[in-house]
Amino acid sequence: MPKTTLAFDLYGTILSTSSISTSLSSVLSLPGPKAEELAALWRRYQLEYTWRSNSMGRYVNFDTITRSSLRHVVHGIEPNQVESIMSAYDNLSCFPEIPDALAMMAENSNLVDAYVFSNGTEAMISASVNKSPDLWSFSSVFRGLISVDRLQRYKPDPKVYEYLVQQTSREDGGEVWLVSGNPFDVLGAKAAGLKAAWVDREGRGWADQLGSGMGVNGPDLVVRGVDEGVEKIIARAGGGGLYPVSVSVSFQAFSLPPASPALVVA
Repeated sequence: MPKTTLAFDLYGTILSTSSISTSLSSVLSLPGPKAEELAALWRRYQLEYTWRSNSMGRYVNFDTITRSSLRHVVHGIEPNQVESIMSAYDNLSCFPEIPDALAMMAENSNLVDAYVFSNGTEAMISASVNKSPDLWSFSSVFRGLISVDRLQRYKPDPKVYEYLVQQTSREDGGEVWLVSGNPFDVLGAKAAGLKAAWVDREGRGWADQLGSGMGVNGPDLVVRGVDEGVEKIIARAGGGGLYPVSVSVSFQAFSLPPASPALVVA
């Protein structure tokens, strides 16, 4: 029986992008709450820039987008401050359940293969996996680090999910699951015909309605943490058959957040 592939989104699923607020607070001399607000706004523009890049057909890599979106939300930021913050981006903290989830993957390597699948450049992904204080000791769990950079397209373009299937050699009929905390990523995977588990850490339930008008179903699993998703997918891979898989149709989905004002650091 072919193994099941689990492709984990990196930023926002394994690594907490909000944890960069510690560096923002230190480098920019901001109080904690304002640094957290800035981190969220930076993340919003970082993603928006990727979607705009896809729509315009003008690719710039994720490192450049991350730097540009930082300068967008922090007017007048100095180059040395950008470099300090970007260095800290390689050391983002994991979400608390990640070590248990990856240990579970290692214990069930006869059933499942793990990959990182990210918008990040290969250098960014490698640095994050190998430098994150919570993640580096589990780096050997991943069979590969897959970046969309070679395609010069971002999630949720359907080509990136086709590329994932090719890179994981799952054209043999083995199931491919995306595990992501980002609804746009989940819907993109479903539109491309993959299985998807959405990590709903806040417990608000699936609210994205874009797919309902396209004939694209929502996630196959909604879980509160990556560890819960891994446990349920492993149970399925082991023949448990506990979790029905919904039918997916090949469509592309994009979703843009509303514009937000930039923060100015004096």
